[in-house]
Amino acid sequence: MNKTIDEAVELATELKNNVGNIDDVDIAICPTAVCLSAVSEVLKNSNIKLGAQNMHWESSGAFTGEVSADMLASCGCSVVILGHSERRQYFGETDANVNKKIKAALATNLTPILCCGETQQQREDGVTEEIVREQIEAGVDGLSTDDAAKLVVAYEPIWAIGTGLTATPQQAQDVHAFIRATLKSKLGAVADSIRIQYGGSVKPDNVKDLMSQADIDGALVGGASLKAESFSDIIRYKEN
Repeated sequence: MNKTIDEAVELATELKNNVGNIDDVDIAICPTAVCLSAVSEVLKNSNIKLGAQNMHWESSGAFTGEVSADMLASCGCSVVILGHSERRQYFGETDANVNKKIKAALATNLTPILCCGETQQQREDGVTEEIVREQIEAGVDGLSTDDAAKLVVAYEPIWAIGTGLTATPQQAQDVHAFIRATLKSKLGAVADSIRIQYGGSVKPDNVKDLMSQADIDGALVGGASLKAESFSDIIRYKEN
């Protein structure tokens, strides 16, 4: 929950100027819902995609305050983040609801980013894999192979979001490899092509080490995306 419309437009404009012509990295930004239409106008004629931070699984109806997949698409969105830990923690998001949202997003040709991750206590209790398995298996339940191929997964250790703490590259890789194995057991060979992102205090100075891991295919960037310079440096990490 950052940036007014004017601030979001300013940031998107800076990013478009900095990285809008890069074609060897897929880039998307996900502002708040009230900023989507204005940012969409900024991103025209660039390689930066527009995404949303959440959506409802119904197409319309008496769900005051919610937005549908069709509404997001009409704003120019092609991506939507679903099941973020803050949605789960603060707003009662359940695995079952995330699954319904994923199916609704796919039906509207939006790319869903399925988030998963454990708390610090869960990691200390040794149940990281159990928590992540439950979130992944429930999230992809009932997906066809074709739909699964369009899915993106983001592993976000909750203890590393906005705390300055970051999973070590090896810690992140271990969970990413587990996620891929879980996807493979549930979906089959398509799991090899599903993009798995790491999220959790990704910064310009740690992105290269994280991205060098075998099963880390991208980054879901939080705080560092709020400034054009740091986000651009992350996108251009291969050049640094």
